[in-house]
Amino acid sequence: MEGEIISARQFTIIVFLFSIGTTILIIPATMANAVKQDAWISAIIGVILSLLLVKLFISLGNRTPNLTFIEANEKILGKFIGKLTSVGFISLPLLSAGELFFFIGTFMKTEIMPETPKVAFAILFSIIILFATYLGVEVFARCAEILFPLFLFLFVVFVICISPQIDVKNVQPILDTPTKPLLVGILYFMSTFSFPLVVLLMIFPSAINERKSAQKGFYIGSVAGGLVLTVIIALSVLVLGATNTSHQSYPSYALAQNISIGNFLQRIEVIMAFMWMFTIFVRSYVYFYASVKGLAQIFNIKDHRPLILPLGMISIAFSQIIHPNIVHSIKYNEETWPLFTLTLTILLPLLLLFVAKLRKIQCAEKVETY
Repeated sequence: MEGEIISARQFTIIVFLFSIGTTILIIPATMANAVKQDAWISAIIGVILSLLLVKLFISLGNRTPNLTFIEANEKILGKFIGKLTSVGFISLPLLSAGELFFFIGTFMKTEIMPETPKVAFAILFSIIILFATYLGVEVFARCAEILFPLFLFLFVVFVICISPQIDVKNVQPILDTPTKPLLVGILYFMSTFSFPLVVLLMIFPSAINERKSAQKGFYIGSVAGGLVLTVIIALSVLVLGATNTSHQSYPSYALAQNISIGNFLQRIEVIMAFMWMFTIFVRSYVYFYASVKGLAQIFNIKDHRPLILPLGMISIAFSQIIHPNIVHSIKYNEETWPLFTLTLTILLPLLLLFVAKLRKIQCAEKVETY
């Protein structure tokens, strides 16, 4: 499993789908609750500011192009401190993988199959993730290439079908939100959209064959994913209204339920469900892969595959205890998640970059293949 390489194009697609992730289903409610009808403005600003984060991640990756983020910790901070920070970092994707399994179970039970236990969905979905992790990142990248056009097609169909329901009055008055809620909305958006992008440093640039092209792909994938989320947020407010959007557990799914064309094409919310399944699969895989690969590197285990099953079982257990209900999940994502991720996704990379420059650590560039 060592030496797996993906192309810059595949990495761009992974960044795009990963940045959307679960955010496509839940972020409109959080944004509308914080910023009301100006939620889409906070999203646009959040996408722009996220480019600075991407620049930070790329700069750090370029310092140690042949190492993953876990390996870079030990290289820059030293063996002891580096392993401590690595253990702290691993907690982010491991807990997040469990939370995504929770989202899958809760959504399926609430909206589609209410008589089926949540744990059943978590187990079934985790089997897919575990099998994909066993096959490796190259197979996963090719799978993402297949999902990408399907997602774009469904997204275009969704936007076209919901457009007749738009009411411009729902976003008026524009820029009526005070500065503080606007900034809070930006933080909420970035904490679920761009903060988690740091996990991709477990792939970038060590597992990519064209580093310079991958850098562009990092920007392109992030911006494209941010624009998709901005469109979803804007449509939620334009169709449902800010108040109704903020009261929904899954606003974009409720948005799809409003599609009605000529009293013939109706209740095609399965489009949104499939779009979400595609993106949550990509984000779940990256989280779980980062957990397994990172833990193997912390303990100097050459083959990470023996860790897949035990960590998969731990993630399923997390999915059942991490949140007692969806209300707790929403509160956690609004109050705890931004601060938790801020430490590991911004402060830690900044520390690593500062120490690397201070110690003049600059690993030799990997040979690029074309």
